Amino acid sequence: MTLSNREKILRFYRGSEGEETAIRLVDAAEKAMKNQKFRLTSFLDPFGQEIAEVVAANFDGLQADFNGGYEGAERQRAVFRHEDFRGTPAWEIAVVAAAWKDAFTHISHRDVLGAVMGLGLERETIGDIQIQQGTARIVVVENMADFLLQNCVQLGAAHVQCSLDDLTSLAPREERCKEIRATVASLRVDSIAAAGFGMSRSRAASDIAAEKLKLNWQSVKEGDMLSMRGRGRLEVTEIRGQTKKGRISVLLHRYL
Repeated sequence: MTLSNREKILRFYRGSEGEETAIRLVDAAEKAMKNQKFRLTSFLDPFGQEIAEVVAANFDGLQADFNGGYEGAERQRAVFRHEDFRGTPAWEIAVVAAAWKDAFTHISHRDVLGAVMGLGLERETIGDIQIQQGTARIVVVENMADFLLQNCVQLGAAHVQCSLDDLTSLAPREERCKEIRATVASLRVDSIAAAGFGMSRSRAASDIAAEKLKLNWQSVKEGDMLSMRGRGRLEVTEIRGQTKKGRISVLLHRYL
């Protein structure tokens, strides 16, 4: 019996921390395919974005695009777009700026996220949060902006005034990247992870078994991205072929 696209994807993520996200994304992809239009998701973390790419790759004629409101955003919304759709989907992303007067008051990312979620917003409706110079800029799905404007009056110990801001107010995020040139015994995920994250193969295998390490699909090839909780992301940038000793030369980029 041949498994459907849905069954293949959900079987792969079943029992893992990505299962619920995979279900939601497959539902969205199927709706985009059925209507031959597009479907906009909520905000996804980097692992969720990897799942979205896997989903799109398993549906012929479906493309996944991402936008978090500014360049380098960590949390992004995905759009599943059918190849026959010729329109331009609206991303429906807004920025609410919460400002406080006391320059000596320290407000952390945790303070902002806790306060916003304490108002009843789901994590999936909230994108990145930028804090600078007495202002916290909160990226949210557009239909939640008015709710924040009316109800967000305090962050941590600070009383705040909220206003709608422009996406251009968000500072681009500069991602630190370390280039790693290595030789590995094979292209198995544990070998690549060991070389890129600086650990033994046995430790890498253990983390894979504990589901700390996520790969965007089972095979390791150029362009694949590995994500490990607590260590960041690792891109397989280039596979350069075998050395004289029979090992495989690779170029990796580790994003910190």
